Amino acid sequence: MNRNDFPGDFIWGTATAAYQIEGAVNEDGRGKSIWDTFSHTPGKVKNGHNGDMACDHYHRYPQDIALMKELGVNAYRFSLAWPRILPDGRGKVNQQGLGFYQRLVDELLEKGLTPWVTLYHWDLPQALQDRGGWPHRDTVAAYLEYADVVTRRLGDRVRHWITFNEPWVAAIVGHLWGLHAPGLQDPATALQVSHHLLLAHGLAVPVLRQNSPRSSVGITLNLSPVHPASPAPEDVAAARRQDGFHNRWFLDPLYGFGYPVDMLEAFGPLAPKIEAGDLEKIAAPTDFLGINYYSRAVVRHDPADPFLHIEQVRAGSEHTFFGWEVYPDGLREIIVRVAREYRPKAIYITENGATYPDTVSPDGEIYDLERQRYLERHFAKLLEAIREGAPLGGYFLWSLLDNFEWAEGYEKRFGITYVDFANQKRTLKQSGRWYQGFLRGTPLTH
Repeated sequence: MNRNDFPGDFIWGTATAAYQIEGAVNEDGRGKSIWDTFSHTPGKVKNGHNGDMACDHYHRYPQDIALMKELGVNAYRFSLAWPRILPDGRGKVNQQGLGFYQRLVDELLEKGLTPWVTLYHWDLPQALQDRGGWPHRDTVAAYLEYADVVTRRLGDRVRHWITFNEPWVAAIVGHLWGLHAPGLQDPATALQVSHHLLLAHGLAVPVLRQNSPRSSVGITLNLSPVHPASPAPEDVAAARRQDGFHNRWFLDPLYGFGYPVDMLEAFGPLAPKIEAGDLEKIAAPTDFLGINYYSRAVVRHDPADPFLHIEQVRAGSEHTFFGWEVYPDGLREIIVRVAREYRPKAIYITENGATYPDTVSPDGEIYDLERQRYLERHFAKLLEAIREGAPLGGYFLWSLLDNFEWAEGYEKRFGITYVDFANQKRTLKQSGRWYQGFLRGTPLTH
């Protein structure tokens, strides 16, 4: 299997996120983000790690773009750091910060790589958090100001915009579980945040279209098929609730169906406050849906769970270093399901990859055969989804580089490029060489 088995216009890329790779958190007028605060709070991130340096991409981006060019990808998905552009969240624009992204985009275009820009990948300016953050509707207006500033500067160069990355994670992991910034643990707050994120997306769509004509606009969701742990009716019902909580809560309003009635009933008084006209705004037509896929969920009924009476169980026999089940067919399943039930104009896999305990061999190489096999099997499922009629237009591998993996610090490595964080040396792993061969039509064999 190689890229010639796929449609000729299929997009092949890699993906990163600003706080995970940029570093330079105190340079050129950048303000603080909630992840600066969270990662410097003792006990929040493994080993006390933070993103102060990360991959030093802020200074080394030409080297990283050259690496992508060498790989043979034709697109790069990255995010912008809101506090680098608007240090206070609103108001005065930091021209140095905006200039960095202009240089990055120009370098990509010069090297023949298409930029896919994510406006929000979880790094809210701390100044906005101090004023209430995403639980407050004012932050929606602040996001629109940010989107307007960015697209006025870059809208003539960037032709692909993603409004939000994984709003489920920002809302639930950050505001219900407290495992991500800003570290809150309140279900009603988390659900209100989910609504405000979706509302900000819907309101931003026409802003992006106006400032960046002829561009495509979409959003990225982390989606997972949900399977019951047994055929028992209570486990089947639990799987339905989990699907509503994780998938339908975002998909349904984005595609004009409103919030799922069964989930509104399940949430009861915790459900978000929705103002007149909100649902129509959220359902603004988009050009594509980005899907981030890593694994499936297998669940059973758990009366002890205080939220939705759900327990996720460990399934399968093969798992990544994260403990996530390796389940390639879930990729095909979620693509085909979304295509059938929601009929987006196009689907792109905006993240997919795996973390393994990579080690540097005595010869200096990283022989990550498990990651290579992971990619091979998932690529085969992309082909199956296309053959089943899904409008799948591209794939972005997560990730180009080992990076700051949020609450896991630097312990978990997702990259196809090994980063020695002591000296910032980049070394293409075996999986990276396999991807390179795949793109050249001459994939490595085992």
